[in-house]
Amino acid sequence: MIAEGKQIYGLLRQREKRGMTYRMTSEEQDFRNPENGEAREERDSMGTVEVPADRYWGAQTERSRRNFPIGVGREPMPAEIIRAFAILKKAAAEANRRLRPERMTAEKCEAIRRAADEVLSGALAGHFPLVVWQTGSGTQSNMNMNEVLANRGNEAAGRKLLHPNDDVNMSQSSNDTFPTAMHIAAAEALEKRVLPAAGRLAEAFRKLEEAYPEVLKCGRTHLQDATPILFSQEVSGWRSSLERDMEMIRGAMGPLTALALGGTAVGTGLNAPEGFDRLCAEIVATETGLPFRTAENKFHALTSRDEMVFAHGALKALAADLMKIANDIRWLASGPRLGLGEISIPENEPGSSIMPGKVNPTQCEQVTMVAAQVLGNDVTVGIAASQGNFELNVFMPVLAYNFLQSARLLAESMDAFRERCVLGIRPNREKMRENVDRSLMLVTALSPRIGYEHAARTAQEAFRTGCSLKEACLRLGFLTEAEFDESFHPERMV
Repeated sequence: MIAEGKQIYGLLRQREKRGMTYRMTSEEQDFRNPENGEAREERDSMGTVEVPADRYWGAQTERSRRNFPIGVGREPMPAEIIRAFAILKKAAAEANRRLRPERMTAEKCEAIRRAADEVLSGALAGHFPLVVWQTGSGTQSNMNMNEVLANRGNEAAGRKLLHPNDDVNMSQSSNDTFPTAMHIAAAEALEKRVLPAAGRLAEAFRKLEEAYPEVLKCGRTHLQDATPILFSQEVSGWRSSLERDMEMIRGAMGPLTALALGGTAVGTGLNAPEGFDRLCAEIVATETGLPFRTAENKFHALTSRDEMVFAHGALKALAADLMKIANDIRWLASGPRLGLGEISIPENEPGSSIMPGKVNPTQCEQVTMVAAQVLGNDVTVGIAASQGNFELNVFMPVLAYNFLQSARLLAESMDAFRERCVLGIRPNREKMRENVDRSLMLVTALSPRIGYEHAARTAQEAFRTGCSLKEACLRLGFLTEAEFDESFHPERMV
């Protein structure tokens, strides 16, 4: 073990003696124990640090890994952010190659590009150990990417070709790269995960509508009986809600396509060549297939996260509608004998460890739990976005974490819900017809002929005595039998 490791270990022992205990994970202990020789020495502006020998990250990543042992293994920086960083680093290298060829040589640019492609392929997934709970600007995650690309590029070149700051981070700052990565990751998550999953679910509801166009059932408002409705009409409401949510998500995509890259530290673009921002955005757009563009005002782009708030609001709207839809379905499927029982849903697993034969609406329950999580995430997103101070927001990692979790959960939840519940929904025609026939709100059909007050008295009489609406109406003398039959047609009420 090199001397630096012994010095660090000695300092830790001194801190412990003074009551300044540093709690390390078992992984950290493995890499920092001077008895373990599997380490190499890396240097940054603060000095030298021991880094695991089989990892491409460098000194700054290692410092963050040690200083933030919070949520390790459970709350890593989202993979979507890592992917977005690889994309923007490729774009920056190519833009620098065109604008600063004397500094970004063809060999350096190619080395960065190749290493970034390895990140995008997932081959280097084990080299990004940092957690969400770090510096609020995401500086160490930016450096994690810089160090991995530099060290992997150097390994491939067989010599020290790349420097993480001078080459991989050329013309950039963590302050403009992390907001850029957030927008790339968020836009891709919406376009490539959430919207397709919502579209598939909406299409499943459309097919359910088409399969049962004439099934009449009782409508309900305030959880009370209401006038009749077609089952297909009820399902169309679910479908239309999803389609409207998709429209809102698409509307939120526009602001997300504005990229902060090129603003560097405070929005002035210091150390970035003229045109770097526009060229980077064009390259990112080509790489992702999404219409990314450079942000018009970099001072806004660095400090404000309003685009993320706006887009997450659309996800919250989707979550709210999914909560409603899932609740409708589990209420309609309640029973099997003592509930509404108007539809059947797939029986996926036993529902009780004590009640044999019980089956629960578990897919509806996972949807509602996911919706609850997304609604909670929206609070965090809003609070995090409000914490911009002067030229920078310093709550970006937690904002990105919650946004991307919402997108990921919603997409996966909708696909599971569609596959394991919605595609298996079947209406119980007999139960629906029985409920329609027993509904007192069919009396609404008589209102145009006998008036609201007489119709209300008819419904009350039927409910009080347990007789039919027809019997009550005739008993009260409001209509003759022929007049009642002429006016009373539930199927025409839809």
